[in-house]
Amino acid sequence: MTDLPAVVGEYLGALRVERGLAANTIEAYRRDLAQYVAFLDGRAPTEELVAAFVSSLRGSGLASATIARKLAAVRGLHRFLVAEGLAETDPTRLVDPEARRPALPKALTVDQVLCLLEVPDPATVAGRRDAALLEFLYATGARVSEVVALDLADLDLEERVAVVTGKGNRQRLVPLGRAAVAAVEAWLVDRMKLARSGVDAVFLNLRGRRLTRQGVHRIVAQAARTAGLTGVSPHVLRHSAATHMLEGGADLRTVQEMLGHARLSTTQVYTNVSPQHLLEVYVQSHPRSR
Repeated sequence: MTDLPAVVGEYLGALRVERGLAANTIEAYRRDLAQYVAFLDGRAPTEELVAAFVSSLRGSGLASATIARKLAAVRGLHRFLVAEGLAETDPTRLVDPEARRPALPKALTVDQVLCLLEVPDPATVAGRRDAALLEFLYATGARVSEVVALDLADLDLEERVAVVTGKGNRQRLVPLGRAAVAAVEAWLVDRMKLARSGVDAVFLNLRGRRLTRQGVHRIVAQAARTAGLTGVSPHVLRHSAATHMLEGGADLRTVQEMLGHARLSTTQVYTNVSPQHLLEVYVQSHPRSR
């Protein structure tokens, strides 16, 4: 039988080199696969054991997104084994694909987003920073990691664009609406006074250091509470931006580019169009709908 722990190391090395995955993603896969190897406990992988592993994950109360990531790591490992000639079959191929489909966050309505964006107090430094952050998140659909990594050199407010660095260090150009540009410009006046020496980040905490992921989550959550909204996170704003663009007539390729998805299929799953909008488009476009 193949020495699975040794192959895990080879597989992760291949992911790092061939797909350019970020270090934190590789580390998450490492933990997931260590859990899988421990579950097997020396037994040869079979379809029944893979199904039992997934069942154990579900029974542990993990979020569906976490289970999906763990299953993706296991699938990738077994596909690697087959591709390298170390195994003849892939025991994950018959696992219910629904088990690896993470639940998507519910998008906010446009009115709810507008209510959220009106929360920050423009008379305070923190309020101007929060307004710029919220506007940027909604304007670009950027991930939290991309926003906290944003530097001054990545902004071109005259052209109303920003360069965002996403997964695998892939860079993309994202547009900024007038509201986002105005909010960022107002914040930059304070930011220049506040920043510590050598700090190039666009978004700072009030001590002049780069804002952390946790800091962004806290700002969004606090603004949501003030607006009377629940279950709002930066990821919900990302999903809302994409959904609202689709409902406004944007094509999937454009949304794919804005979100930084490597595959169009990811965008198709991620950006569910509302049934009402689907009906409206159908009525307008299908020759037999009238």
